[in-house]
Amino acid sequence: MNADVNIIQIKHEVWREVARLAFEGVLEEKYEYLPEQLCPGPLPEHRCCVYREREITRQRVRTAMGKAPEENDNGNIVQVIDPACADCPISSYLVTDNCQNCVGKSCVEACRFDAVIPGKNFTEIDRYKCKECGMCARACPYNAIVHIRRPCKSACPVDALTYDEYGLAKIDTDKCIQCGQCVHNCPFAAITGKSSIVQVIEAIKSKRSVYVLLAPAMEGQYGKEITIASWRKAAKQLGFDNLFEVGLGADLTTASEAEEWREALKTGELKTTSCCPAFVNYIRKFYPELAGAISTTVSPMCQLSRMIKAREPYAVTVFVGPCMAKKAEVQYENIPGNADYALTFNEFEAMMLARDVHFEAREDEYQQSSIYGKRYASAGGVADACEEYLREQGFDGELRIARVSGHRELKKTLELAKLGKLDAQFIEGMFCDGGCFNGPCGYDSGPKAKRAREALLSASDERTISSNIENIDRSAFDSHR
Repeated sequence: MNADVNIIQIKHEVWREVARLAFEGVLEEKYEYLPEQLCPGPLPEHRCCVYREREITRQRVRTAMGKAPEENDNGNIVQVIDPACADCPISSYLVTDNCQNCVGKSCVEACRFDAVIPGKNFTEIDRYKCKECGMCARACPYNAIVHIRRPCKSACPVDALTYDEYGLAKIDTDKCIQCGQCVHNCPFAAITGKSSIVQVIEAIKSKRSVYVLLAPAMEGQYGKEITIASWRKAAKQLGFDNLFEVGLGADLTTASEAEEWREALKTGELKTTSCCPAFVNYIRKFYPELAGAISTTVSPMCQLSRMIKAREPYAVTVFVGPCMAKKAEVQYENIPGNADYALTFNEFEAMMLARDVHFEAREDEYQQSSIYGKRYASAGGVADACEEYLREQGFDGELRIARVSGHRELKKTLELAKLGKLDAQFIEGMFCDGGCFNGPCGYDSGPKAKRAREALLSASDERTISSNIENIDRSAFDSHR
């Protein structure tokens, strides 16, 4: 699985029970009893005591209901549950058993903050005084002081995670791009995202039509037997009116973005893709001088939502995929006609568990997107689709495209673009290495899943992008921000 099974199980238990109470219409009356129900005690299962487990669960229930863990809400999708974070090793510098308690005490002399203290058997570090400068570690002749980087901080590509004086993780909202890597890499399940499960269930229970917009990254994550038809049946059993492939939205995005690229060729201006919200956030926050190069074409999620709402203005659209940043796009971008809510695969599964619904192996009844739309979930997929669409339209010019995924390569590419030294006019950017299929909130993106994905995609028909969207009235909705 893409995340530790024990962590997923802990989150599932809370999401499932919140969903169950929401479906039953008694959430407001009973949610406060969930901590005792899920952590009955008297002995704890994971933490130091059952009372701490209950407090963590109480805060997890709040995030499952779309709230911040505590009353103060910084507005970020990604949130830290402090009592769970407190279980993580606090000091970044640690004295190991290699310490010989030597007479020289070079580590003590090197510290300018009186944080390194001679002990009876070995040197100690006062975590409240330590400024993490590393001078003690460099001074120790035995290499007995090591630097420990927490998994969440190591995973954050933009250095948005810091610690307060108590060692609790804090997220710098000015830097955070909502990529979700810290959520996936926290071993204590202390970092999580706000969920829209309750709001989606309330929409299902209303008289409005509610549709699932299923990300192309799904195919293969659950094996080759679980198809889009499997998801469609599960969605209808949960009460959704229908399910649409976001790959169809990708075909619509391709048609619009390819035209932008064709116009950019005439002027020689740089263009970047806009499908990945983490990539867009990264440019806006760290390369603002390149923000004007971002395509104005909306994401496939938004394209599909606008298409549906052009037909049914009061419809509710719910994106389901492996991406945390999509939640931020939905909630904070304020793009008219965008999806109303975004759920992760695991959140959708928790809703299924709450209603005793299970995926069933089924053959796909019909196909909604081209193979190019389906491959949007892989690095290079957007660029390949744009090239293909322009060929279908008779264009035979050359496109110089940088196909880039993962923070390291993105940073290098954008630095070159910033300096005017990039040997490409178009940048396809995906923040997750390899593309959305490897998203932080996926189910399984390992070798077996990749083989299953190729097996499913090989069964797709050979429809072109142009033929797939020719019967859609594109004049009924706008394709741009």
